[in-house]
Amino acid sequence: MDKKPALVVDDEKNIRLTFSETLVQMGFDTQTAANGKEALAKLKETDFDLVLLDFRMSGMDGIEVLRCIREEYPKVRVIMITAHGTIESAVEAMKLGAVDFIQKPCTPGEIRELVGKVMEREAIDESTAQDYPTLIELAKKCIADYRFEAAGAQVRKAVAIDPSRPEAFNLLGAIQEILGAHPSEALKNYHAALSLDSSYAPARKNIERIAGENKYRRGKIDINRR
Repeated sequence: MDKKPALVVDDEKNIRLTFSETLVQMGFDTQTAANGKEALAKLKETDFDLVLLDFRMSGMDGIEVLRCIREEYPKVRVIMITAHGTIESAVEAMKLGAVDFIQKPCTPGEIRELVGKVMEREAIDESTAQDYPTLIELAKKCIADYRFEAAGAQVRKAVAIDPSRPEAFNLLGAIQEILGAHPSEALKNYHAALSLDSSYAPARKNIERIAGENKYRRGKIDINRR
């Protein structure tokens, strides 16, 4: 069986090595790139199935590279790598089709688990998605295909099956932001997620991010009135 080609893009050599070795052990034919420019050059040469892409790099950052991938290689699945526990641009990355996120430092086991989920996700469709975890995975597949309305529909099905888990509410809030809903609509879902689990960091960070954006906008209005 042919090995699936994968590309690891990170400006830290140790990170590239860890991810690359793990993917090779999973049966991928893996290449690496130390920056965005090198990554785009390799994308021109090879039809990658999967790209693991660092959010913050010198020069061209991960969002810029992701935007280029969406425009030129829309079928490539992209997992964003972050070292910061919070991902300020997570909604923007999802809007550009990022399929998932992983925080570094991470173990080979964590890499294998996430990459395995992402690749298995490709076989899921509406006929096979009947339980909460599978519906969430199908929603993420829809996001990767830029089918955001369909993603929202799958998340709502997941909520109907089990309204006690925070992930679906947080994901629904992000999808609402992508679709241009008023921030208050997304906030309702982020608050719902946090009410279910007060330790659920993604929802808390989304609430803090929107609060910061609103404060910035109010500050601009006050300045402009002077």
